[in-house]
Amino acid sequence: MKKLYFNYINTFRGLSKEVWWLALITLINRAGTMVIPFLSLYLIKSLNFTLADVGWIMSFFGLGSVMGSWIGGKLTDKFGYYKVMFFSLIGTGLAFFAMQFVTTFTGFCAGIFGLMLIADMFRPAMFVALSSYSKSENKTRSVTLIRLAINLGFSAGPAIGGLIIASIGYSGLFWIDGITCFLAGILLLQVLNPKKSKVLDETKAVNPISAYSDKAFWIFLIAMMLFGAVFLQYFSTMPLYYSSVHFLTEQEIGLLLGMNGFVIFLLEMPLIKWLENSKYTKVGLMLFGGILTALSFVVLLISTWTGILIIGMFLMTVGEMIAFPFSNAFAMERAKKGNQGEYMALYSIAFSFAHIFSHNSGMHLVSAIGFDSTWIIVAGVAVLAAFFMFLLMQILKK
Repeated sequence: MKKLYFNYINTFRGLSKEVWWLALITLINRAGTMVIPFLSLYLIKSLNFTLADVGWIMSFFGLGSVMGSWIGGKLTDKFGYYKVMFFSLIGTGLAFFAMQFVTTFTGFCAGIFGLMLIADMFRPAMFVALSSYSKSENKTRSVTLIRLAINLGFSAGPAIGGLIIASIGYSGLFWIDGITCFLAGILLLQVLNPKKSKVLDETKAVNPISAYSDKAFWIFLIAMMLFGAVFLQYFSTMPLYYSSVHFLTEQEIGLLLGMNGFVIFLLEMPLIKWLENSKYTKVGLMLFGGILTALSFVVLLISTWTGILIIGMFLMTVGEMIAFPFSNAFAMERAKKGNQGEYMALYSIAFSFAHIFSHNSGMHLVSAIGFDSTWIIVAGVAVLAAFFMFLLMQILKK
């Protein structure tokens, strides 16, 4: 046990102080976004919207995310990551406070669009900051540390969110989400001020190429958009499946979603350290992660036993643990050829596009053909994402 403990601790060595601070800011911010996994339940149970209404609201969620990521990338290249991250955190806090008072369908579409536009300006700026604060050999592990912070926050967030809903109702989530955004912004102001923080990677491309002309990167983005569309079902249609088919309560759904973050917190860093030293390529590992995620939906068709939900969640979690850190690292490596903000904005936008189509199509499919048929289609999309990863591997070999 002592050897296991020290081996685990050693996987974190060599990361800069600034990366650790960025991880803490991300942890505080992510723990606060506990309203997101419960959004579909809130819209249906508290505001009495239909599945189709929720699908359209989630599309505006994705559209705001696309615009926010694009604007965030542009502003990061122009003003720097520090100012963009601070503005995004404070603005998101104010938006969360306001959203609890919105009750109409049109108002919620507009409100969620605005909230996500401000919130997702943070993502490209954070990736560029992460690249600047990391040595080349530590970038994948730095990304993994940030993901650990996200998932530790996400592990605690839904579990706490379920308790808050049970005790004081959904409005409490919006207040706590807003407060945590403010806290993260204040911490950023104190510890990552450009006058205090130390930049470790200032590599600038002499003649930066446009990300829009990088064909291999576009194949990668298509694969990520498809993978994101599959992954996001776990945070829109899947909670409804847990509730309506397996009759889980909000608290039980929160604990099951929290299991995802807890497993990632325990296992992802040692797994990434081991895979980094293996013979496998980043793209090959992403492909494998996509296949595991597809299997997480297939197993749900095998049995009506509630325990199968845990098996499905575990398969998705392992797939996510492998696919996301290496896709992040691949994008950051590729970004060094051009404008980093532009590259990382497109990477974020790939997932934002997934938000637009994934939630809406998932809700409409469930409404039209039921959960089981929807899971078959979702698994097929995951296989298609794996095919694009295979295509990318062939292009990179050439």
